Amino acid sequence: MKLSISAALALTVVVAFTSAAPEAQRRRAPGTSAPGARDERTLTVGGRTRSYLVHDFAGNTAPAPVVIVLHGGGGNAENAVQMTGFDRLAARERFIVVYPNGTGGREGTLRRRAARERDILLTWNAGHCCASAMVNRVDDVRFIEQVIDELVASGRGDATRVYVTGMSNGAMMAHRLGRELSTKIAAIAPVVGATFGDEPAPDAPVAAFIIVGADDQTVPANGGSLKLRGPAGNTSAADRDVAPAMDQATYWARHDGCGQPVRRDTSVSDRTEWASCRGGTSVVFHSVKNNGHAWPGGQPGRQGAAVPTTAFDATEEMWAFFTRHRINAN
Repeated sequence: MKLSISAALALTVVVAFTSAAPEAQRRRAPGTSAPGARDERTLTVGGRTRSYLVHDFAGNTAPAPVVIVLHGGGGNAENAVQMTGFDRLAARERFIVVYPNGTGGREGTLRRRAARERDILLTWNAGHCCASAMVNRVDDVRFIEQVIDELVASGRGDATRVYVTGMSNGAMMAHRLGRELSTKIAAIAPVVGATFGDEPAPDAPVAAFIIVGADDQTVPANGGSLKLRGPAGNTSAADRDVAPAMDQATYWARHDGCGQPVRRDTSVSDRTEWASCRGGTSVVFHSVKNNGHAWPGGQPGRQGAAVPTTAFDATEEMWAFFTRHRINAN
């Protein structure tokens, strides 16, 4: 049962993206991309035309790992490219990166309104957050599932090595995808996100690498109401408060059947790890010092947004974690 709207999520990312196109249109057919190919694609889910970018740095090799990167509330796919730096890493390690777009009131007119990009509000339906995606019950789970299925069916994506990360509202969505697509996702890496305390159990264990900012004033470490407003005064409503930050990790440790946690604090982060988990999974929680509501080691989401620390590279760290996990590992 939904609670009354009680908070506004900080919308930290805004850059223009392209307009949606008819269902199944794409610029290059699956299986024919050279390394570094960048495709703009669309598909239809629940009567909505959804858009996403596929940056394939694997080329026509054996099925490659797939990393799905979800922008924050108020952002878009192109912004996630710039903010996270995943293309640089994918080019070096030869994997596929997917940058999907959330939904909002004007996601179908982004190309025509590029000059007004700061008025665009795209969010994900993470269950209790955010904005129109939540209110309209947008089926973002099915959207991402179809993206995964297409890449795997094309022979380009490795079904055992699909990973999901996201920022803020995108991190909340990463948790939801891990729960509801647990048989298709090997690991998740939410960044400055949250859970809400009422999440059901996943069907299968999923490895989790969770990053929060020790100085985050947007998603409170002790739980409670989400803070602040986004660009152009837009807000992203949540229908309940968030749980304490550590609950993200204890949720996965509990359902993955992990052993006792081991804590190791450094000058960069306070790190807690749960090992000996079912299916070869593990859970790691990093509270990154001197970092607020930002992608550590990346770029600020927008002008005036929190500046991330350079002492911790979230993209590199989560990739190292991803490479240790695949579905059905023992």
